This record gives sequence, C-alpha cells and structure tokens, in this order.
Amino acid sequence: MSPESLPTAADDVTEAVSAGMRRAKVRAATEHTTVGSLQTLPDGRTSIACACGMALVNGPTWSLDEHIRLHRAEARYLALSAAAPAGIPRLVEPARVL
Repeated sequence: MSPESLPTAADDVTEAVSAGMRRAKVRAATEHTTVGSLQTLPDGRTSIACACGMALVNGPTWSLDEHIRLHRAEARYLALSAAAPAGIPRLVEPARVL
C-alpha cells in the first residue's frame, strides 16, 4: 500500500453525516433548553425548568449545571439513537423511548 492511499485524519472529518441524525441532534438541542428564571426551592436547592417540562435541580452531590448537562446529553443520546441507521455497532443498546 502506498502512502498516498492510506487514510488520513482529514478523510474522517469529511465523511458525510446523515441528514436524519443531524436533524435529531438539532431537535434535541431545541427541545431541551432551559426556560424561565432560576428558582430557589424551600429546601434551599435551586431549580430551572426545561422546555420539555422537566424541572432540573441541584442535589446533595451534583450541581444544577451538572444536571443540565446530563439532561441535554441524555436527550441527545435518545434522539441520535432513534435516528441512527439500523445495524450500526453500538457501545450501548439502543434505548426504547417510552
């Protein structure tokens, strides 16, 4: 094999991403944005609403920022998992959306 025929990092970057997966990622990002104002709950925790209707709160061992990041990552995973081509190798079994 000649050096010219070997794959490069640039080849990985230029591979097309399916339109369905791109739309799923954008939809997850827009459906899971924080809305409203930060609230202080009676027990001292802080909370902010997500556009999906879930209240995101801090806890005894996690910050509100960590909960927001986890929530968005889970939403992205669910959306991308649902849009991924059948048969694609996975690290995690596809989630069943309830």
